[in-house]
Amino acid sequence: MREAPMLPVSPRAVRMPAVRPLATALLAAWLAGCSFVPTYQRPEAPVAEQFPNAPTVGQGAVPAADLPWQDFVQDARLRTLIARALDGNRDLRVATLAIEQARAQYRIRGADRTPTINLAAGANRQPAANGSGGIQSTYTAGVALASWEIDFFGRIASLEEAALAQYFATEEARNAVQTSLVAALANAWLSLQTNDALLALAQRTLATREDSLRLTRLRFDEGVSSALDLRQAESLTAAARAAIAQQRRLRALDVNALTLLSGGPLPEDLLRTDGEPLAAFTEVPAGLPSDLLTRRPDVLQAEQQLRSANANIGAARAAFFPRIALTASAGSASGALSGLFKDGSWGWTFAPQALLPIFDGGRNQANLDAALAGRQVAVAQYEKAIQTAFREVADALAGRAALSDQLEAARAQARAEAERLRLADLRYKNGVASYLDVLDAQRSLFATEQSVAQIALARQQAEVALYKALGGGWQGAPAAS
Repeated sequence: MREAPMLPVSPRAVRMPAVRPLATALLAAWLAGCSFVPTYQRPEAPVAEQFPNAPTVGQGAVPAADLPWQDFVQDARLRTLIARALDGNRDLRVATLAIEQARAQYRIRGADRTPTINLAAGANRQPAANGSGGIQSTYTAGVALASWEIDFFGRIASLEEAALAQYFATEEARNAVQTSLVAALANAWLSLQTNDALLALAQRTLATREDSLRLTRLRFDEGVSSALDLRQAESLTAAARAAIAQQRRLRALDVNALTLLSGGPLPEDLLRTDGEPLAAFTEVPAGLPSDLLTRRPDVLQAEQQLRSANANIGAARAAFFPRIALTASAGSASGALSGLFKDGSWGWTFAPQALLPIFDGGRNQANLDAALAGRQVAVAQYEKAIQTAFREVADALAGRAALSDQLEAARAQARAEAERLRLADLRYKNGVASYLDVLDAQRSLFATEQSVAQIALARQQAEVALYKALGGGWQGAPAAS
């Protein structure tokens, strides 16, 4: 902003018209209430009124968005991992710092509504105006009021409202990052537990198949077993070794993921699952799709961005109207530095200015068109956020219901395969069946047990996905004791 020149002016130089104080106050109050921001209305949610496959919710059930992650997660070590991640994860740290940036931008917009007062001092030397060839010096010092816009038509207020909405949007973005972080850690921990269980299963299977391979080789050497039996046993043993190598690789990937999410190296004892069952979680109700509008952070973020775009329209409309600014200064001026603060050197200036746009090449209209288009973009993004949230909840509900039935069926199949192996081995020892039947039963049991572990993992991950989709995980309040 340009500051007023510090030149002494007689009080007669500027005469303000006499206006009654009451009339002035009323006029100022009316003008201050002027705003061209459209009335905000939340768009209707473009989704169904009910989630498909949503179970009946019992009384007293706590919505996911109101359930702190400490109460949702039942595994003690997983809670420890999440607590470490909330302190060290870099994505969450960036999202938190973005809030500070948005808060500062909001304060900057708010400062535009107050006058800026500066201390100013200067010196000027130039040829004398009388043509004498001498040098004229001027020294000034005082207080200057920079050009201060009186927000009659709400332009600055609209920009401040837009900045406030962006600030709220960054807060919701941070909450969304935390929700995703909690879910990612839970999924990585479940994957680590599953891969540890599959590794133990592969190691047990390898030990069994190596015993079978030794027995088959002895029988082959004695001419009792065929070469086909021997090669089949060798193939199954090699497959078990390959499964062990694969599970070790997958476990290393899980550890790397947990380390990245946690923001630093993790102690080895924290990463040992010791054959524990998969982490358990508190079952959460689905609720209604309308709950997503007020509970899910990314939807709230999209709505705040819509509010910001709506406020920008008010600022663009206000640009068509006059802008009134005040510039003033008071201080001392003298031709000699020694006389700067002596009597007779004091003065002041007061310079109100009104600017009414007449021709700007269509700039203001283009800014308004851009603001209107920006609001439509924000509406579409808000509606998409709702639709995405609805789908994620529906997918998680479908997964939770179907995977529970699938897991029960897979466990029944595993029990049947175990019994089949027992009977095949018994028939082989009694000389009724070939050893190929035993090997085939071993292979089927191993595959079925692997499938059970994978389905159990998917079932628990569906519970985590539902918790995240419903907006849970951003609250960090300690669990109730």
